[in-house]
Amino acid sequence: MLSNMRIQELELVMEFEKVEECLKEVSSWIENVGRKCLKETINLDDSLEMLLQARKQFREFDLVASEYCRRGQEALKKMDQWEDISSVDVQSYRVKLKNYRDQLEEFCTQLDENRHRICETVRLYEFFDKVRLLCASVAWRRA
Repeated sequence: MLSNMRIQELELVMEFEKVEECLKEVSSWIENVGRKCLKETINLDDSLEMLLQARKQFREFDLVASEYCRRGQEALKKMDQWEDISSVDVQSYRVKLKNYRDQLEEFCTQLDENRHRICETVRLYEFFDKVRLLCASVAWRRA
């Protein structure tokens, strides 16, 4: 029984090494590209035209970022079986997985928040633009 458990642990370590390549790639992209692009969307411009341009650029980034999030989540899902292993020998691998999971979850949450914020800001600016045009039209008719 002990031998079987040890074999299972070794198989998980081998699986981890395969999955870790994907996780390293996702992690590297998040750190070197993803976070920088998210920071660029923090300060949105004050005109509807510039905001629409920023939304277009964000959508292009969002497609790539969402793909990295999906790949990272799939890789982590493959390692869900580690939750059942309590051996001290695999503890360091569990810590690595937790770090990858935390990083990915934080980034995906920030991505969702930025997506929502940009969408809501565009809707608000479009609303104000319609109100401004309506007010201008009413003022023109009165004159």
